[in-house]
Amino acid sequence: MRAEAQAHVDSINEALALLRRFLDWDRALRRLDELNARVEDQALWNDPKAAQEVMRERRRLDEAITATRAIQSELDDTVELLEMAEAEGDTAMEADAVESLAALSRRAEHDKVQALLAGEADANDTYVEVNAGAGGTESQDWAGMLQRMYTRWAERRGMKVELVDQHSGEQAGIKSATLLLKGENAYGFAKTESGVHRLVRISPYDSAARRHTSFASVWVYPVVDDNIDIDINESELRIDTYRASGAGGQHINTTDSAVRITHLPTGIVVQCQNQRSQHKNKAEAYNQLRARLYEAELQKREAEANATNATKTDIGWGHQIRSYVLQPYQMVKDLRTGVTSTSPGDVLDGDLDEFMAAALSQRVTGETVEVEDVD
Repeated sequence: MRAEAQAHVDSINEALALLRRFLDWDRALRRLDELNARVEDQALWNDPKAAQEVMRERRRLDEAITATRAIQSELDDTVELLEMAEAEGDTAMEADAVESLAALSRRAEHDKVQALLAGEADANDTYVEVNAGAGGTESQDWAGMLQRMYTRWAERRGMKVELVDQHSGEQAGIKSATLLLKGENAYGFAKTESGVHRLVRISPYDSAARRHTSFASVWVYPVVDDNIDIDINESELRIDTYRASGAGGQHINTTDSAVRITHLPTGIVVQCQNQRSQHKNKAEAYNQLRARLYEAELQKREAEANATNATKTDIGWGHQIRSYVLQPYQMVKDLRTGVTSTSPGDVLDGDLDEFMAAALSQRVTGETVEVEDVD
C-alpha cells in the first residue's frame, strides 16, 4: 500500500481507537441495549422528565456508536478496494481509493471531535470570562486581544455573541469582560480554554522596544438550562449595586443599575452592568452565578474521576495552558497538549479549532505532556 494511503489509514484507526476508548465501547453497547429496553417500557412515559433524559442519553450514544461503526465499515471496504486495485494494476481505481481514504480521514477527525463533546453540559451555551493579570496596560491590552479572538472564533462558527459585562482599561484593552456565546456545543469547545494565557511580544507601549510578557486568565462555564437544578440559598448571597461605567447612555450611567453578587460559601463573584435596568442586570448575574456553581461541580466530578486514573497527567485547571509569541515571528504553543502552530499573519486571527480539538483528545487519553517554554 502506498505511503499516502497508509498515513490516512493510520489516522483513521487512531481516531477510531480514541472514540472507542472515550465511549468505553463494551459498556456503551450494553448501556444502549438497556436504554432501548427502557424506551419500550410504557411505564417510562408516565414521567415526561425522566423519559426526556433517557431519550437524550440514548440519542447521544446511538449517534456515536453508529458513526464509529460506519467509519470502520467504510475503512474496511476502501482498504479492500485499494488492495484489489494494486493487485490488478488499476491506477485510476487506486487513486480513487486513496482520495476516498483522505475524505474518510477528515470525516473521522470531525466525528471524533463531535463524539468527545458528549459531556452533560457540552451542548449548552457558555460564558467566557477574561481577566487581565498584573502588568497594567500590557496585560489589559492582551486581555482585550483575547476577548476579540474568542468573539471572532465564535462568529466564524455561527454563534451569537453577547457582551454581558466589561470594564475597560485606562489606556487600552480591558480589565475584565464576560461574553455569552450561544451556539451548538459552545461550552464543549470553549471549556478547554480555561486557564492562564501568556503573551510574549515587543511592546508597542514601550519606547525602548523591549520584550514584555503579559498574562490574562480565561474562565469558561456553561449556561444552566431548565433541565439542571441548582439550589441557591439567598442568605448566602451578598448583593451590591453600583453605578455602571462605559457607554450606555444617560440613564445607565446615572443610576445604580450595575449588580454584583458574591456567593459567600465559595467566594464566587459575578457582576453585570450592560443591561439598561438593575432588574435585568440582577437576573443576568443570577444566571452567571448558577453557571459558575454548576461548572465548579463539574470540575469536582472530573477531579474525582481523574483521581482513580493513575495515568491522567493533564495540566490542572487554572494553570498556564498556552503561550503566544508575536514578533519577529508568530507562534502559538499549547502547553497543555504540546501542539504548536505558526501563521504568516496575525496569529490571533487563526482558528482555535486545532488547539481545542487537541485539548479535548488529551483530556481523554491522559497522555503525558512535558511543559516547556516557547522562547
